[in-house]
Amino acid sequence: MSKVRIGFVGVGAMGQMAHLRNYVNIEDCEVVALAEIRQETAKRVAARYGIPHIYKDHAEMLADEPLDGVVASQPFHRHAVLLPQIYGKVKHIFTEKPLAVSVEAGETLAKRASESGTVHMVGYHKRCDPAVLHAKGVIEQWKKTGEMGPLKYVRITMPAGDWIAAGFVGRIDAGDKAGDLPGEPRPADMDEATYKQYVSFVNYYIHQVNMMRHLLAEPYQVTYAEKSGVLLAVQSASGIAGVIEMTPYRTTVGWEEVLLVAFEKGYVKVTLPAPLAYNRAGTVEVFSDPGGGATPQRTIPSLQWVHAMRQQAMTFVKVCRGEVAPPCDAAEAVLDLKVARDYIQMYNGL
Repeated sequence: MSKVRIGFVGVGAMGQMAHLRNYVNIEDCEVVALAEIRQETAKRVAARYGIPHIYKDHAEMLADEPLDGVVASQPFHRHAVLLPQIYGKVKHIFTEKPLAVSVEAGETLAKRASESGTVHMVGYHKRCDPAVLHAKGVIEQWKKTGEMGPLKYVRITMPAGDWIAAGFVGRIDAGDKAGDLPGEPRPADMDEATYKQYVSFVNYYIHQVNMMRHLLAEPYQVTYAEKSGVLLAVQSASGIAGVIEMTPYRTTVGWEEVLLVAFEKGYVKVTLPAPLAYNRAGTVEVFSDPGGGATPQRTIPSLQWVHAMRQQAMTFVKVCRGEVAPPCDAAEAVLDLKVARDYIQMYNGL
């Protein structure tokens, strides 16, 4: 098969270290071009990673390069301005989470992506962690067979910690500046203080909002917003309870994110590494206690030495080949923004 041709829009910190360095090491993928306003940084990045073509912006690159996919790692407030200029000009696009700032902007983007025929994969990389993939398989098996009884509860705990985990070591930055770029304005229904709360929540906890739906495998709604800002309670469409614990404690060195999916007769627990930890998957613990005199079992499988960001890059290449659907597309990502908005409104008594 011919290699998937990828172009990059932006190679800053996340663009380089979370994404580019993974794509350039995928065998059936070729990063052929990058668009970067900071031209000196672009030249140095291209030289290090062997990228043949550099452009000053995405319009030039899209006009000149036949691409199978674009990786546009940009601040999310830029998406509502940038992405409509890319939809329809390339078949596949990847962006970081979240989809946009506001629900309305997210809905517009999802609609435009669909109408243009562009498949938009939103980067919830935790879905691609080998530990989450394994856990998801066990959860779906238990739901199908009923062997562990009904699914009863999902808890996600995410303390503030060192999410970078030395992952920016080796980053190229020539010191040139991009300047102020246009972005999505503050939603009309939020004052400045509420907007700051909302953006902070979206920026930091939207991964957990998305993971809750992934583990439940169904929609859910916010039922309680604890006033200290530590606890968000939810209920799924079928009545399953869930909570997201937001920094009940902090870790200055390390990362202690834990997912617990509880059934009547057992549970699946995932411990995830820091987002930019390299070559390190999460861990899974599977506990079952069927009762009736049977001996309870606890297993901890050994998983591949591959981190979620690399697995995510390999998944997007498969999306570009038409082999798989995106783990999360633009239409689903809108739901995360709705949950975030509902939480902030409930937290503020609006």
